[in-house]
Amino acid sequence: MYLTRTLHNALQSDPDRELTVDGTRVRTVAESVDRIARLARGLHALGVAPGDRVAMLGVNSDRYFEYLFAVPWAGAVLTPINSRWSPAEVAFALAESEARVLLIDNVFRDHLPSIRELYNGLDHVVYCGDDNCPETTLAYESLVADNDVAEDARRGGQDLLGLFYTGGTTGAPKGVMLSHNSVLTNALGCFATGEWLTQRGRMLHVAPMFHLADLFLLISGALAEHTHVLLPGFSPEGVLDAFERYRITDVLLVPTMLQQIADHPDAKAFDLSTVRRVLYGTSPVSESLLERVGALLPAAGLAQAYGMTELAPVATILRPSDHEDPALRRSAGRPAPHTEVRIVDNDDNEVPRGVVGEIVARGDHVMLGYWRRPDDTAAALRGGWMHTGDAGYMDERGYVFVVDRIKDMIVTGGENVYSAEVENVLSHHDAVAACAVIGVPDELWGERVHAVVMLRPDRTATAEQLRDFCRSRIAAYKAPRSVDFVEALPVSGAGKVLKRELRKAFWPSGGRQVG
Repeated sequence: MYLTRTLHNALQSDPDRELTVDGTRVRTVAESVDRIARLARGLHALGVAPGDRVAMLGVNSDRYFEYLFAVPWAGAVLTPINSRWSPAEVAFALAESEARVLLIDNVFRDHLPSIRELYNGLDHVVYCGDDNCPETTLAYESLVADNDVAEDARRGGQDLLGLFYTGGTTGAPKGVMLSHNSVLTNALGCFATGEWLTQRGRMLHVAPMFHLADLFLLISGALAEHTHVLLPGFSPEGVLDAFERYRITDVLLVPTMLQQIADHPDAKAFDLSTVRRVLYGTSPVSESLLERVGALLPAAGLAQAYGMTELAPVATILRPSDHEDPALRRSAGRPAPHTEVRIVDNDDNEVPRGVVGEIVARGDHVMLGYWRRPDDTAAALRGGWMHTGDAGYMDERGYVFVVDRIKDMIVTGGENVYSAEVENVLSHHDAVAACAVIGVPDELWGERVHAVVMLRPDRTATAEQLRDFCRSRIAAYKAPRSVDFVEALPVSGAGKVLKRELRKAFWPSGGRQVG
C-alpha cells in the first residue's frame, strides 16, 4: 500500500469532484492531482531525492494539503513542523531530521531569519504565501507552474512515509517514524467500523494539519470520497459559520474547541443541520460537555478516538452507538479493527479485566521507531507491543478506560506537553530550588499546565515572572498557566517527587482522564 494510491483511485473514479475548498479557492480532484505531481517535480528540481526529509511550517491551507501528498509522490519523507513551536524548537527538528527543504507560509515568514540563524542546513525555502516572497526564498506557485508533472514514486509498504515530531520524556521532541502501511492500516481499520465518516461528505479541517490526525483524516476522507474544507485557524464563530456556509458533515474537534463552540452565545442561530459526525479526542472530556454538544448538534453522532502518534494514531474507538450508554461515555472505547490492545503489569503480563495496568497495543499500524533513538525505540516496543505509558483497565465487554498517565504527559488544548521539559526550564530560574509540573483540570483547555514551586530561601519570584521565563524558552502553550508556591515537595524514600500526591487536590476520584 502507498499513500498516493488514494489520489489515483479518486482521479480514476471521480476527477471532477471538489477535493479542496480554501476560502474562495476550490479545486477538483483532477486539478489537485495535477498540482501535486508538478510540485513533486519541482521538489526533484531542488535536489530532493528518495528518502530525503521535506519540512512544512504553516497553517491549514490547500497548499498544506498538496504538500502532504506531493512529498510522498516525489518519494521523499514528510516532516510537518508544529506551528506552535518556538524558532529554537523548529530548528531542533530541522537539524535532527536533516531537512534540506522547508516550506513556510506568510504566518511564519517573520520567524525565518531566526530559524536560519539557528539551523544553517537549509538548501531551499519555499514560500507558500500569496504576497511577495521574502528574500532568498522560492515561490510555491512558481514551483508548481514551472514544472511538468512527475511520475508517482509509488514508494509504499514499510518505506518511511513521515517523521511526526512529538514530545519526549526527556523534554526533547522525538521523531516518530511511520510507514505507508502504518498510516493506511489505521485509516482502513477505522473506516471499517462503519461508524467513522459520512460517505461523500464534507470534512472541515480546523485542527492543525501538522498533527498526524489530520493526515489520517485525509486518508479516511479519501475512502469516503470527501471534499476537504480548510480553515487556517480556529475560532468558534469561524467554525459555526463554516458549518452553515459549506454544509459541513464531518469534523474533528479537540475538547477545547468543543467547549468554546458549546459556550458561544449565538451557536443556535447557525444552521447546523448538516453535521453528521463529530470526532473528538486528545484531552479529558466531561460528560456534561458531551451532552451539551449532543444537544447543539442533534443530528451528529459523536465518536472518540484514543491513541498516540506512535500508533498512527488510533488504538481504540468509542463509536456513536456507544455514546447512547451513559456508562460508556467515560470509556475510550474498544480496540479498533486494525489493532490488538491489552493491559499489562510491570512485567508485561496481562492483568485480569478491571485491574489497572499499562495500556499496550500492537498491529501493522505501530510505528517503525523513533528517529535515530534506538534505545527509546527498544524500550517503547519491547516484546512487540507499543507501550503507551497510559494506565487504564479493560472491562468485561472489552471497553478500555484510561485512568492516569504514566509518562506525566499533559494534554492542553489538544497539544502534548511533557512535564520534564517544563521542569527543566523552570529549574534554570535562579529563584527556583525545586519544582514539579502536573496537569490539572481546566474547563476550557481540558488540562492546564500547573507548576508547584519551592523557592530558594534568599530569592523571590512571582507566578508571572516564572511564566515569562518559560515563554522566553519554550512554546507559550507549554508554560505554566498557574503556579503554587510551597515550603517543600512531597517525595518518596528514593527522593522522587510524588506527583500523585500533588494531583489529589485537583483530580477528583474517578475523574475522566482520557488522552
